[in-house]
Amino acid sequence: MNKLVIPRSYSPILDAYDTQRAIAYIKATFQEEFAAALNLKRVSAPLFVTESSGLNDNLNGYERPVSFDVPAIGAEAQVVHSLAKWKRLALKRYHFSVGSGLYTDMNAIRRDEELDNTHSIYVDQWDWEKVITRSNRNLDFLKLIVRAIVKAICDTNDRLHVRYPQLRAALSPEVSFITSQELEDMYPDLSPKQRENEYLRKHHTACIMQIGGKLRSGKPHDGRAPDYDDWDLNCDIFFWNDVLEAALEISSMGIRVDAESLDRQLTEAGCDDRRSLPFHKMLLEGELPLTIGGGIGQSRLCMLMMSCAHIGEVQSSIWDSVTAAACEEAGIPLL
Repeated sequence: MNKLVIPRSYSPILDAYDTQRAIAYIKATFQEEFAAALNLKRVSAPLFVTESSGLNDNLNGYERPVSFDVPAIGAEAQVVHSLAKWKRLALKRYHFSVGSGLYTDMNAIRRDEELDNTHSIYVDQWDWEKVITRSNRNLDFLKLIVRAIVKAICDTNDRLHVRYPQLRAALSPEVSFITSQELEDMYPDLSPKQRENEYLRKHHTACIMQIGGKLRSGKPHDGRAPDYDDWDLNCDIFFWNDVLEAALEISSMGIRVDAESLDRQLTEAGCDDRRSLPFHKMLLEGELPLTIGGGIGQSRLCMLMMSCAHIGEVQSSIWDSVTAAACEEAGIPLL
């Protein structure tokens, strides 16, 4: 089913050349702002991991990773869905101390993604992870980090407007926090996506917390793998997208599971078979540092700041023929 939205009277603000220059500027500037705000160092990261390592992000559990055999090592490899687990292991291996962390360019293929204005099978994001203390494992600390990320985004947007004054995306640094249960209570007759849209229509920058566990309706707000975020201490960051007139998720993040919450969530999700995997065994035995981390969409951030109507305007991917034809007719230039 095609879910493409064509905004009325849309035309790109920048031409093809300036679009490419602006993308480069946003990425370079945000990395600078973000790394300084959270005390992060850049590291290199894998494009694929072995299937047996248990390091790949299982997302909602039904997405199929792109797999291939590696004859030289006699093992099956998987293109990463994200680096949620790998980053935590890297913090231990690289001996990061409390209060410091890492970030990296993460490139993934999500073959089962439904395509629309903001979703592509190609995923590019800044994956990041930071070592924390046990006393930091609370919602107040989560909110502190969220505010720092939002400030880095807004500061980047301000600097972009100096370089390209014709761009007009206005982003608010004031974050409205709400739990997924509070959101369901507020809009019980709406779907999760509709709730997000209604809330962001009123609060243009928002953080929806506690995602993954079942709500009183019996359903979770959204899917979350049970083995990286603590479902009581995680969140998604949204900005209002004026072009699409919808909430745009920019980041999924959270305080990571400790041994206790991993044990509970594996059982709740019916994933007890993962306990024997190397990463999970280390976590359950308390051998990995306590951390907070997440991913920030690179293409989504660019399309938000540049007021683009489709993610294909800022990244090169593949699209179905109906989408490609509709975008060409509407003057939406897909790369």
